[in-house]
Amino acid sequence: MISIKNFNLLVSTSRFNENNAKAELWFSLLICGDKYPIITNLEYSGIISGLTILNPKKAINRIKEILEQDPHFFQYILKIIPIDYICETNTRSIVEIIENYHQEFIKPEDKFKIKLTRRKNEMINRENFISKVAEKINNKVSLDHPDITIRFEVLGNICGISFLRPNDIVKIINPLSQN
Repeated sequence: MISIKNFNLLVSTSRFNENNAKAELWFSLLICGDKYPIITNLEYSGIISGLTILNPKKAINRIKEILEQDPHFFQYILKIIPIDYICETNTRSIVEIIENYHQEFIKPEDKFKIKLTRRKNEMINRENFISKVAEKINNKVSLDHPDITIRFEVLGNICGISFLRPNDIVKIINPLSQN
């Protein structure tokens, strides 16, 4: 079991292609200007993590530029999600982060939605969790057309929190690995 404590990119790939995706992410971050990215296998099939010294959302924008020039640049990476905060997976810690930092990412006029993905953690009750988080934010909710998605990636006892605008994720529609 690999211990994860710090990452700012969460990457999905097809099962058993984690090592190939690690190489792609490492190479991509080198191109973006990070000389020493740290890429880690996780205990979850199809998921790896990355730690870059670069601003993860700016790195994603640069990766998107690479993909515009070469749409087949990635053969194994399916999605890259930037992570803004990491904490223990407990509602109190997560709600405290949301309460203290959401205004850095959410403008008063922004509409938001909450997305929760749980892996090896069913201790968090989805409805209770979402209502506790949402009550800390005074903005309007829009499930269909949010300006910001607050995404929670629960990985066992660690939670990654992201405040995402619609274009903040790299998502590959037709990767070569599915041919």
